[in-house]
Amino acid sequence: MKLKSLSLTLATTALVALSLPSFAQDADKSGTNVTTAAGGERGAAATLSMAYELYEIGTASGDALTVLTAAKLAASAEVEAKEPAALDPAGFDEEGLSLDSFRKKAAPAAPAAPAPMMNEGETRPAAVATFGAAANEDEGAAEAPPTAAEMFAKATELAGDDEALKEIIADAEAETSRGRIGGAVSWLSRLNSGRMDIWEVPFYGNSYAEVAVVGDGDANLDMVITDENGNVICYDTSPSDQVYCDFVPAWDGYFYIAVENTGRSRNSYYLMTN
Repeated sequence: MKLKSLSLTLATTALVALSLPSFAQDADKSGTNVTTAAGGERGAAATLSMAYELYEIGTASGDALTVLTAAKLAASAEVEAKEPAALDPAGFDEEGLSLDSFRKKAAPAAPAAPAPMMNEGETRPAAVATFGAAANEDEGAAEAPPTAAEMFAKATELAGDDEALKEIIADAEAETSRGRIGGAVSWLSRLNSGRMDIWEVPFYGNSYAEVAVVGDGDANLDMVITDENGNVICYDTSPSDQVYCDFVPAWDGYFYIAVENTGRSRNSYYLMTN
């Protein structure tokens, strides 16, 4: 189990699609739902997480080449946008609920049925509930994280009068349809300051799992992931709205992903999984 910002040294690493999942329904489900017995290659969720991290660095430094690298990575990853279902908030104690209290609390109310078995080609389902009162009504500057096309446009803007660099950027954008990495699913949430989303997402046992939170840059986002027994799998409170976590569940089960906006503005972020 790892939790980290992706190293920039991996920016040129080839990322391949994951193999079909295996099932582990007969495992002992009383402990922590993580195993080190299996692993996998990072996929589209990791690529996109890396792209947004590079984009944030590039825009902050005014570096067109860094933004171009981010745009190329974002364009290389194919992601399917989905709408989440509504998660019943009754299983969570809303009074005083925060990321820290969620991390320390007992397990969330377990779903009525085991995690759903998914067939090849089916999209991973997700459900979400939002808790807490908004600290203010500042909607921030962005409606969503930038698209690959917007990243290319930003790189062109930062290139200024450098016509040779602009030509390189245009050529790179023209190549974006080739060899895309598929397999990622994203859900968009517009989370106001002081509020917290709790997501319920199933993952296969003995199959590599990726979770990425990619914000729009308007406010800090913190994240904790627990299994169905309340054990913490990943925890991040760094001053950023870009978070990535990978792990391997020991059995097919639900995981709970809590994302808290600790900033002063709304953050429109993507939750992405492989």
